[in-house]
Amino acid sequence: MPSSPKDIVLRGGRTIRVLEAGDPKGRPVFVLHTCPGSKILYGKHAADATRRGIRLISYDRAGYGGSTGRPGRTAVDEAFEVRAIADKLGVDRFAVWGHSKGGSFALACAAVLPDRLVAAASLAAVAPNPADGLDWFSGVPEAVVAEYELFRSDPAAWRRGLILAVEDMRDISKEALYQSLFDSGSEADRAVLNEDLMAFAYAQMRDGLAAGPDGYIDDALSDIKPWGFDLGAIEVPVQLWHGTDDRLVPLSHAKWLAAHLPRAEIHLEQREGHISLFARRIPEVHEWLLSHF
Repeated sequence: MPSSPKDIVLRGGRTIRVLEAGDPKGRPVFVLHTCPGSKILYGKHAADATRRGIRLISYDRAGYGGSTGRPGRTAVDEAFEVRAIADKLGVDRFAVWGHSKGGSFALACAAVLPDRLVAAASLAAVAPNPADGLDWFSGVPEAVVAEYELFRSDPAAWRRGLILAVEDMRDISKEALYQSLFDSGSEADRAVLNEDLMAFAYAQMRDGLAAGPDGYIDDALSDIKPWGFDLGAIEVPVQLWHGTDDRLVPLSHAKWLAAHLPRAEIHLEQREGHISLFARRIPEVHEWLLSHF
């Protein structure tokens, strides 16, 4: 079972809320949550960590859940956040994995923490925006495209729209969330939307957004800003995972990342979607990460 959440205070007085699961004496692995999301861990992942001797460490990204906001944060900033949390927890060497939005932050850790990180896994991540040679918006859901167009034309209206979106997500029922995920997902995604996964997804979203819209807004802004690191310079072992039937993040993003991560182990998985990759493949990720300690 996960431990009780605890707050740690970083330099400057910001609070970060942390949750651990698995084996408290095991190999430390950080989990970087999606957007919106929170420290809450999927029970099957926690159970797998226990079986494998992994100390699974999750936390609310700045502005989510119980963590103080950090306006203007970028992808590379998240790597330094992980390092600061590890310092507070007395963790020297560690691994990371992140899904969706968390996937780009996992790559940031690989780029700038080679002295601390043993390996990183990035699942269903977007490419940087802009990305040379990639039509970033091709295949992206229409709502996301409209959101970016609004940001370019009227940033204030864009922010108001995200605030309203967060209010809607905070009020959504579990049944309505299920229908939204069912309608937007692939066949593989629909197949894994069982009661366990839905309870996790609902609890994680509500927990993260309880603090308000700041975390969600800053995550969205970090997609628009330069990531702040060079993918091609990454030397830490990296796994890149993507479902070929991902309806939320186009496969073209994964192929672009793969082309710019020359040392990475690439998994473009047939018959996997955005959610199914998270639901089914983490035990393989855990096994691979452990092999690098």
